[in-house]
Amino acid sequence: MTELDTSRDTDVCGTGTHVFDDAVALVAADAHRYTGRTHPAYANMVGPFGGITAATLLRAVQQHPVVLGVPLSLTVNYCGPLADGEFEIVARPVRTNRSTQHWSIELSQEGAVTTTATAVFGTHRETWSSTEAVAPDAPPAQDAAQQSLPEFIAWSRNYEMRFVEGAVPGPETGENPDSTTTLWVRDTPPRPLDFAALTALADVFFPRVFLRRGQYMPAGTVSLTVYFHADEHALARQSDASVLATARSQHFGKGYFDQSGELWSSDGELLATTHQLVYFKG
Repeated sequence: MTELDTSRDTDVCGTGTHVFDDAVALVAADAHRYTGRTHPAYANMVGPFGGITAATLLRAVQQHPVVLGVPLSLTVNYCGPLADGEFEIVARPVRTNRSTQHWSIELSQEGAVTTTATAVFGTHRETWSSTEAVAPDAPPAQDAAQQSLPEFIAWSRNYEMRFVEGAVPGPETGENPDSTTTLWVRDTPPRPLDFAALTALADVFFPRVFLRRGQYMPAGTVSLTVYFHADEHALARQSDASVLATARSQHFGKGYFDQSGELWSSDGELLATTHQLVYFKG
């Protein structure tokens, strides 16, 4: 697999746009139907990076002519493998209320559904607010050493990762009593944060079972949910600065584990929370 030159401000196709935007690009076929193509820069061990698939599904709703407001939540179910090549997305509004809009989304390839999703979009209004979650202790992003995932995980080359705790285990690491990973992360080349990019970041964590067992083993996300707490103004304030991301599991067993994560802005604002169900073997 050829290494990408992430020092460029263009994607591998030379279009002059950021590689992320090329990866989530869609063409409208009719009122509810879009076509897209997997991007080699976001390849994973099997099929594309789940975060880029989730971001593409979100982008389909964002492009829909009747979309209301901004994303509030997204749940993606990975039903089967997505092969390299073209795919089709159907995004339909199920119901529109005064302040929320509910969506059903399907991604298919050659007539077979590989991914389903539901999303809630809506409008914000000013209310009382409080954040009970507390951002993890971490040095400033520039003070944390930059590390990377193994070379064969192509999609990770599109992210600058600075682990604070729970880095990907090495051959001699051994088992870990805790599954928590915390890192500073952002797109590379740097790109201003938007909802699609925030969606992809929610899946940037390597499987928690790798850290607990201290070794690689077959694993893959079955279901991913993202709750968006940020609005457009919070994303604009964040711009292209690193996001503080932390995740841990609560239980491993019977072939599955869960994962809960938080994504914090560089100035301590909770941008999103995320939950996963992950399959593993071993």
